[in-house]
Amino acid sequence: MGLQVYLNSLNKNKRSKWVKTWKLNREKFSDMVLLRELRQNDPDDFKNYLRLDSEDFDYLLKIVGPAIKKQDTVMREPITSEERLVATLRFLATGRSYEDLKFSTRISAPSLSSIIPETCKAIYEALRADYMKVKQFTF
Repeated sequence: MGLQVYLNSLNKNKRSKWVKTWKLNREKFSDMVLLRELRQNDPDDFKNYLRLDSEDFDYLLKIVGPAIKKQDTVMREPITSEERLVATLRFLATGRSYEDLKFSTRISAPSLSSIIPETCKAIYEALRADYMKVKQFTF
């Protein structure tokens, strides 16, 4: 009985990890590495992957980047605007679930569940004036 109490107290003192180990190397193993390779060597596959060519992607990142950028903290580096936009575009292009998308993006499903709607809203806000014009009708 005494041994069991001791083992239970050891388990309670273990700290849980903030981020799972396999997500720590996002810059090394996420689809961002693939995208850089495609951008440089195969523009058609880049376009197929995100459904945008690199020029349109850069333009979209330029106009929505400030709205989706997060502040760096002493705790951890934020998910970049580029990673947020790529995750959103992949979600829109494929319809994959957050649980599935987390493996290629190395971003947790709960984070994706806030990043994707936030980025979609930023895209809408940035583009609506030019692409969603409403004509006024008079009767």
